[in-house]
Amino acid sequence: MNKKQNLITPLKVSMPVSVRAIGNSRGVVIPKAILEQLGIEREMDMSVEDAKIILSKPKNPVRKSWANDAKAIATAGEDKLIAGDFNNENDGDWVW
Repeated sequence: MNKKQNLITPLKVSMPVSVRAIGNSRGVVIPKAILEQLGIEREMDMSVEDAKIILSKPKNPVRKSWANDAKAIATAGEDKLIAGDFNNENDGDWVW
């Protein structure tokens, strides 16, 4: 099968979709082919503009810079516990 056959032409007209209950929230199903075409795997950015819900590919993956940020904080010596040690009397000696 030709992979180009799986590409979906961008919608130029509105398409009705069902809003489904998901716990206390609501959601819609986005077809797999559309997600693959956009390269979206697990997360999307969502915004509201002019009474429209806009879903888009995330600009920056969540937590991407956290490892580098943690190293910079440690290098600056700013990684001390703020609240201090908070062991309970009956905890005994924990072995990690």
